[in-house]
Amino acid sequence: MDIKGKVVIVTGASSGIGEATAREFGREGAKVVLAARRVDKLQTLAQEIDAMSTSAQAYVVQADLSKLEDIQKLVSQTLEIFGRIDVLVNNAGFGRLDWLENLDPVKDIQAQIDVNVMGVIQTTRQVLPVMIRQRSGSVINMCSMAGLVATPTYTIYAASKHAVHGFSEALRREVKPWGIDVSLVYPGGVVTEFTQHAGIKRKTNASTPKFMLLTAEQVGKAVVKLVRHPRRMWVIPWLWSVTVFMNRFLPGLVDRTTINNFTIPERADELNRK
Repeated sequence: MDIKGKVVIVTGASSGIGEATAREFGREGAKVVLAARRVDKLQTLAQEIDAMSTSAQAYVVQADLSKLEDIQKLVSQTLEIFGRIDVLVNNAGFGRLDWLENLDPVKDIQAQIDVNVMGVIQTTRQVLPVMIRQRSGSVINMCSMAGLVATPTYTIYAASKHAVHGFSEALRREVKPWGIDVSLVYPGGVVTEFTQHAGIKRKTNASTPKFMLLTAEQVGKAVVKLVRHPRRMWVIPWLWSVTVFMNRFLPGLVDRTTINNFTIPERADELNRK
């Protein structure tokens, strides 16, 4: 797909991966629809994209992806302004990382499912008839390594990303005859606001090794590349594929290693409490 002049919706575009992805599409001369709740940040990004080239254009839609009416507004306004939708990047999402019994049933559990799962499904559902009429389109769903390898404190976040994996796999097989591509991106650790809002508290200080950390810009470039050269799934950086392989074919080893090196040390005080 030639990206110049194409209409691209990017959800969660106010920061992190979404912001970087929107900026990359702007550099390619696309017409980018920026969706998120923080409209001030979207407007600043829109001004930047508008100044990139004569063909680049940005349009801001304030939207909460947990609300169907906001999703419908996003799609209807995009069609009203641009008349078509060529690319949908389902990026909006967040994580609350803690032991399951500590997560708030509404603010942490229900909210993650509403945004990370239902937001992706409902946005795609609203865009799909447009792409079917066009007989072309690209849907790129931002997943996570948590969608392939689930680790302690990631129960709900991992559940949401596994759901996105299954949804995308089925959708890809539904819509390909209409010339619509569905791709999944599985980044490892990325330097974004995610960790600031996730509520991570770790005694072991376990985290992604620095040499495997990605920038939001690297992920944004990968998304643009997927539009040009679609593929079913892309694990980045590629070294995480080793972990995926071990989790699939040596699950017992991964269980023991994770429990002994993370779960037990992290919960030692609770385990030793009489």
